[in-house]
Amino acid sequence: MNRGLQDMIAQGEHQQQDFKYKITDAPKLARSVSAFANTDGGRLLIGVRDDGSIHGVRSEEEIFMMHAAACKYCTPVPTIKFETLHVPTEPHGGHLRTVVICTILPSDQRPVMALEDDRHTAYIRVADENIVASPVHLAIWRQEARLRGEAYADSPEEHALLNCLNQHPKGLPLNALLKAAGAINERPLPRPLAITLLARFVRFGLARILRSDQQWLFLPAE
Repeated sequence: MNRGLQDMIAQGEHQQQDFKYKITDAPKLARSVSAFANTDGGRLLIGVRDDGSIHGVRSEEEIFMMHAAACKYCTPVPTIKFETLHVPTEPHGGHLRTVVICTILPSDQRPVMALEDDRHTAYIRVADENIVASPVHLAIWRQEARLRGEAYADSPEEHALLNCLNQHPKGLPLNALLKAAGAINERPLPRPLAITLLARFVRFGLARILRSDQQWLFLPAE
């Protein structure tokens, strides 16, 4: 087997690598493309089973599906590079099987949205999973796309959110955080305003977002 491919497979699936036995659904594949592009980039080893064994693909068909996933089912279109390897089925010969290495670069135009059922959804890569981005992630990306320079305004709403974060060091999901912060502020925090402030806190290093128990938690900075 190609030494480089062997080393990749030995790493298993992780935040920047995923195995795909075969590709039959471009919209579903777009989730992986979106997640890698929105996070740190990554690669798909197409033609490799979950256990690391090589099944092989028809490279032309798989590359066509990848192009469809990126160009038709992702917006904006991320940068993808392809490499095709022909691997013997046995250590000392045998029929060649094709593995396609698809490398997705991190996007500088986040969020990269995947089109699913007439909806656009942004994903993030967490460990070996593709997770739907939270509203705060979307707000962070919107803020990053605009001119920078927002200042910490020291408003009552900001105080309430920061106090609430500090009172819950293990984190709270968004709805629970808004409720607790509203109690501190003695009136409800409008959800759009709270999302905007949380996004700013994360960007300024005042807060963190953590994935735990299948939900996004918001925590104070370490």
